[in-house]
Amino acid sequence: MITRSKLVEQLRDYQVRSQNKRDVVGALSWGLLFCLLVIAAYVLYFRFHKLSAVLIFLGILIPISVRIRHRKLARKRERRLLLPLSM
Repeated sequence: MITRSKLVEQLRDYQVRSQNKRDVVGALSWGLLFCLLVIAAYVLYFRFHKLSAVLIFLGILIPISVRIRHRKLARKRERRLLLPLSM
């Protein structure tokens, strides 16, 4: 017999698994973008100093913004899991 508690547990497990997949894809894409910016800044350094400086600045801002966004999403996810589920 399926009880409400079993359904709630299955729903939470599903939410955690789907969220983890999105987190991994997002982290990999931001990491790839960061690497491309660093390589581009190194290549452009000798000819275009200002453009290289802008790319380095973006390369510094991206990890900071990703960390802030990750913390906001974690807080939001925790609040959502604390709410009671109505059926």
